[in-house]
Amino acid sequence: MSELLNLWWVWTAAALALAVIEVLVPGFIFLGFAIGALVMVAVIFTLPGLGAPALLAIFAGLSLLAWIGLRMAFRKQSSGAKIVHHDINDT
Repeated sequence: MSELLNLWWVWTAAALALAVIEVLVPGFIFLGFAIGALVMVAVIFTLPGLGAPALLAIFAGLSLLAWIGLRMAFRKQSSGAKIVHHDINDT
């Protein structure tokens, strides 16, 4: 398994699969994992030869950072719904 985690195309395929799952199950849950897997491709190229535990720990950290970033980015967006405090029929 350690040999597979050191291949860049494995992380690319995982990112693509997680992105497809995100399309099928919306909610920005799997998108953070997909971004983390995509960034892992750059990690594999810059730090070759890391062991499986280190790669998985880096992936977990990157996915958490991506998820937090997505939460912060999409929290600012409003749906445009207005809160009504009084009705037209209230006197």
